[in-house]
Amino acid sequence: MSSAAILARHLDDAQRVVVFTGAGISTESGIPDFRSPGGVWSKMKPIMLQDFVRSRDVRREAWTRVFNRTAGWTGAAPNAGHHAVTALLHAGKVTSIITQNVDNLHQDSGAPLEKVIELHGNAAYAKCLNCEIRYEFEHIEPRWRADEDIVCLACDGLIKTATVSFGQPMPEEQMARATLEAETCDLFLVLGSSLVVRPASGLPIIAKQDGAKLIIVNREPTELDEIADLVLHEEIGPLLTDTLALLK
Repeated sequence: MSSAAILARHLDDAQRVVVFTGAGISTESGIPDFRSPGGVWSKMKPIMLQDFVRSRDVRREAWTRVFNRTAGWTGAAPNAGHHAVTALLHAGKVTSIITQNVDNLHQDSGAPLEKVIELHGNAAYAKCLNCEIRYEFEHIEPRWRADEDIVCLACDGLIKTATVSFGQPMPEEQMARATLEAETCDLFLVLGSSLVVRPASGLPIIAKQDGAKLIIVNREPTELDEIADLVLHEEIGPLLTDTLALLK
């Protein structure tokens, strides 16, 4: 039996599937991952939140990375994996998408905003660190080019990309929603995550402890492979495309 057929059988048997995605689903769109050789953090040092708040020069560097697209997190198109997950969502098979990614590709593929739980924020827009008003980059870029220190027009708070930076607390609401989804699903499907970043990597364990099946699709082995019901080391887009065809 093919990997797609096995995965399709598990999906057929499930009633509440939660999809958990990491960098591996987006590398097929050309988005770099974080920690592997050639990944984002091998090319540039991450900026700590406290340094961003403390130093205008650091803030300038952070915005330069955004508008020069140094990290490469934005500007790509969703791939077959994103579209397949969205199709499962619209079919009522998947209840939510929990993602560690900041690239907005699940939303770009048609997933409703309320169904995507972003644990590490979103690199496609910015927010005030104080009042949390949202700002689009097109309104910020002229201020960056004019060498302004970019602050909120409403409260004078500092504006930063809506990603969760190093040293910044995890978003409580999103973590609570993700935990509830893990506790109430009957199949927790990991797509393209090394499962080493905590506390997000604890979600598959919660799901498993509460009786859900755990399936991991990732190129490399993970620390949770030993407790998974199924582990597949395959490309996500082709696998999910073939799986969808078998479900129809």
